[in-house]
Amino acid sequence: MPVIIETIDTRGVATLTLNRPERHNALDQTLVTEMIAALKRLDARPDVRIVVLAGAGHSFCAGGDIDRMKSVADGDPEENRRDALLLAELTHRLDRLSKPTLAVVHGPAYGGGVGLVACCDIAIASQSATFSLSEVRLGITPSVVCPFVIRAIGARQARRYFVSAEVMFAERAAEIGLVHEVVALSELIALRDRIVDALLTGAPGAQAEAKVLSSYCEYRRIDDALARETAERLAARRASPEGREGLSAFLEKRPPAWRRTRNDRDVS
Repeated sequence: MPVIIETIDTRGVATLTLNRPERHNALDQTLVTEMIAALKRLDARPDVRIVVLAGAGHSFCAGGDIDRMKSVADGDPEENRRDALLLAELTHRLDRLSKPTLAVVHGPAYGGGVGLVACCDIAIASQSATFSLSEVRLGITPSVVCPFVIRAIGARQARRYFVSAEVMFAERAAEIGLVHEVVALSELIALRDRIVDALLTGAPGAQAEAKVLSSYCEYRRIDDALARETAERLAARRASPEGREGLSAFLEKRPPAWRRTRNDRDVS
């Protein structure tokens, strides 16, 4: 049984479903390695527009596989280090993916599972979803996911949940910015589809650049240098093929070339 189920519909919407339901989709070496390979593959495909992350079974992701962590902790120190670096590669690759990413959380997301949520551009959850940065209960820390969680919820909130390992419900996760929207489980797929439809209206190159721009501006002072840089980026984007196409399509009252219809959903 594959640990990742990958589907791509004809609109270019790729879905990666974590598929270790008997282990609550815990992250072991195989799953992490295959996720990295899948993200590399999807990022390189120009026909892929969006990457959706989901979990099979009851849980979204229970974090690191404890059996695996115990094994590497008791074994060769270099293997332990390589295993941690592998997880770091996964989170950084997911965070830096050029495609828009959407986490769809239907059940528990713990430890590294919270990290995956924080790495995605957009995260939605069902009311039944729960979240916990539970590492300290195991005598470890949320080291690899720490930068992404802090960016999502802020350092003050992160410090609380890092040290308390409290379980938070979906509404609380939305309050602090870990997820963007919470709905009943029966409405989660409809919400996912609405967001996907919205993402498909954007130009792929512009979306990729917007993600880079967000990171570029995040920690910079709003000064003359930043004003000049953003103006240069705007001018270049307007003159780009996508910019010219989008502006022309708007004036001509027609869909731009990158738009796909909502009914075009066949999955491969």
